[in-house]
Amino acid sequence: MEDDTKNQTITTKNFLSISILASALILSGAWVYTARLRTAKTSNEVPAGSSSETSKASVVSSKQTSQISLEEKILPSKGVVLPIKWGDLGVKMISVGVIDKTKLEAIYAARGGLTEAEKKLLEDGNVDKIKITKSNSGLLLNLFWALGLGTKNDILDRGPMMTYSGAGLPAEALAKAGNFASTGGWTLAVGGAMEHYSRHPFIILTPEQQKLVEVVSKNIYRPCCGNSTYFPDCNHGMAMLGLLELMASQGVSEKEMYKTALQVNSYWFPDTYLTIGKYLESKGIALASVDPKEILGADYSSASGYRQIQSLITEPIQRGGGGCGI
Repeated sequence: MEDDTKNQTITTKNFLSISILASALILSGAWVYTARLRTAKTSNEVPAGSSSETSKASVVSSKQTSQISLEEKILPSKGVVLPIKWGDLGVKMISVGVIDKTKLEAIYAARGGLTEAEKKLLEDGNVDKIKITKSNSGLLLNLFWALGLGTKNDILDRGPMMTYSGAGLPAEALAKAGNFASTGGWTLAVGGAMEHYSRHPFIILTPEQQKLVEVVSKNIYRPCCGNSTYFPDCNHGMAMLGLLELMASQGVSEKEMYKTALQVNSYWFPDTYLTIGKYLESKGIALASVDPKEILGADYSSASGYRQIQSLITEPIQRGGGGCGI
């Protein structure tokens, strides 16, 4: 009886030991299984700083870098030196009243004032090269506007500015020509703008130079309207006319005139030409590889042509600029 009790006790102890061991093994297995599930779940999640997020950041960074690169190509931060000598044109335009210096300085005082280099364009009688930049493009637009408006030229006397209205007599045509944005909008003159319209011999062209200006002006459009420079009914057209006359008078070639016109137009209409550049890049074409004359034509640079380009780009670039006021 005593032996049976001992055996029963031993069996019970062994059973307990086996049960405890089995429980431990089960718990251990459950822990390992749970750990594996957590590991698997973690491996399927995308933690912050993961390769996926890094890839997305790289795409954004790549787009920004591409945009910066495109902008630097079209609107160089260092500016572009124009192939002209300004000389004493600022002084001359002020002396005859095409530019009222007091009015102009008042306008720019409200915009932060003129820099010393910009003042020289108005005051110095011997200015050599002009560099157009993002910061001075607006002032140069106004100076070339005044130059185009005031310089005596057949394009203003006999071109679309005089014939568009259908007025018969010269006096009637001249009166109606004063209603365009390029004439009525020029409020920085002494007296009325039409008192200076095609009146002053700032630039005297030979017949060959005049023909060159007429040919080139008919091939340069602007995205604020549908007209070429030959019909300078807004400030950009009149300013471009003044620039073309100045380049022609100083022996700049036709090819260089188109190149310069595109560079200047790009600073005056940054959103337009950045979008055009983006469109061409999407086709694997660099803007620099396309003839500037083609880009300045109606298919790209007129208002309707640019709208067509915009419709082909998912995200047109919006940088502002291009306003037809002072």
